[in-house]
Amino acid sequence: EGRVEVYHDGKWGTICDDQWDDRDAEVVCRQLGLSGTPKALSWAHYGQGSGPILLDEVQCSGNELSLDQCKKSDWGQQNCDHIEDAGVSCDPFTAMVHRLFLFSPAECCPFPLPPLAEGTVRLAGGRSPGEGRVEVYYNGDWGTVCDDGWTDLGAQVVCRQL
Repeated sequence: EGRVEVYHDGKWGTICDDQWDDRDAEVVCRQLGLSGTPKALSWAHYGQGSGPILLDEVQCSGNELSLDQCKKSDWGQQNCDHIEDAGVSCDPFTAMVHRLFLFSPAECCPFPLPPLAEGTVRLAGGRSPGEGRVEVYYNGDWGTVCDDGWTDLGAQVVCRQL
């Protein structure tokens, strides 16, 4: 989760939150290779950026592979201030500024992420990265773990897997 910044024409910049919604967040999460429930956040929820505001009026359908494929204003054409910087939450336990590279695959492929392995665990909904609800990746989806018979031993195994 974090403020979304994009790189275009040699510059990093933010996105204005006009028209920003969960469909746009879904595209950002997909582009970053992150799982979780996409959520759009407005009004500089993750702090105000600096430098240019590069995009405004982003309107994705939710099926695009990158923001570059979404309907939007022309690059640099906006009527916003940084108090309107757009943010996204993809995973509930990561917090940083995510920067997107908007290139075609022929130009550059920024840090391709390996597919998640069956049985990968994560913690969700906690106040810090080291606490939260245990979730397991299985059959292409994240699911929760039932607490029937859950003991400290199970918690130790999960902590070692993280």
